[in-house]
Amino acid sequence: MIETVLGIAGLLLVGLALWDVFQTIVVPRPTPGWLRIGRYVVRWTWRPYRNIIVRFKTGLARDAMLGLYAPGAAIMLLAVWLVVIVVGYGLILFALRADLQPSPQTIGDAVYFAASSILTIGFGDIVATGGVARTVVVIGAATGLGIVALVITFLFSLFGSYQRREVLVVTLAARAKAPPSAMMLLITYARLDLVDELPSLFREWEVWTAEVLDTHVSYPLLGYFRSSHDNVSWISSLGAVLDAASLVLTTIKGLPTGHAKITHRVGTHLVEDIANILGLKGEGSAVERAEFAVVYAKLGKVGYELEPEDDAWRAFERERASYAGRLLALADYWATPAPVWVSRPSMGESLAHIRPSETPSDDGASVTAVAAATDVKGARTPG
Repeated sequence: MIETVLGIAGLLLVGLALWDVFQTIVVPRPTPGWLRIGRYVVRWTWRPYRNIIVRFKTGLARDAMLGLYAPGAAIMLLAVWLVVIVVGYGLILFALRADLQPSPQTIGDAVYFAASSILTIGFGDIVATGGVARTVVVIGAATGLGIVALVITFLFSLFGSYQRREVLVVTLAARAKAPPSAMMLLITYARLDLVDELPSLFREWEVWTAEVLDTHVSYPLLGYFRSSHDNVSWISSLGAVLDAASLVLTTIKGLPTGHAKITHRVGTHLVEDIANILGLKGEGSAVERAEFAVVYAKLGKVGYELEPEDDAWRAFERERASYAGRLLALADYWATPAPVWVSRPSMGESLAHIRPSETPSDDGASVTAVAAATDVKGARTPG
């Protein structure tokens, strides 16, 4: 009777692990459900890890430590899956111990034999002699090899998607500074006489947003991968582009609005879906009327033809409310640089990226002042 119960428990553990591997790696779409090992491993470890790092680390050191989580979580998932499968096969083999020579006397001995078989070590100190036990050992070894191969493929897929995501994030910093803002993006395009290229920019980000939507909803672990560059994140970059699209739709006259509107729709869809997966909520546009007035004045100063300010403010606030709250919630959850509405000094930027001779920026803050306020480790924490 005990052997039967242990055998059934082992089958359930193996089935649970294989089902989770299948849903996490093989199925290319969201797979919600409470019966998921990986789901709980990530959620139960990320928050404590984030809270500890945020409490005891500051500046760039904090960002570096938080950046270790996502690669570590991928390895941790492999370890958890293997442990569950080893224990499951150990229980099955203990139930079949009459077909093993010498017969394991404890569950620990059976788990040891299962581990040596699944990890293809095969010391030979315990040998399967019965047909059923031999079949279980062979299937267990194939299972171990298959899971390792799938996780390796999974890692290559994650890193490939991460690298494609970061290309536009990095190039946006050249247009909108770091952290990026819609104000600096639009001012830079006006000063460089690139206003006619704004539809092309929105078209690129439309494609980028669609790809991030597909990959990050299918593989939520991608959201935990942080940018390798100071003071930027894909969350803040997306916020800057969506703010720029909203300004084109509500505030700036005379520009084509087609790609801006599509980018706004797809970007809002992306933010909503990922926030729903994580169970996050956010409301409001988080923009003060006085801040909008500053941006409005600066856009007019560089030559944009603008709608009446009061009408533009109301329309912009309505457009921004559809995504801004959720973006801030995502930035807080992942402890990444949050979307910036009005450009501010890059206080968390590495000294290697700061030039002492830099002229004052458009919002009145010089990079020289930033360098004076920033120590070697970074005086301000991103996010």
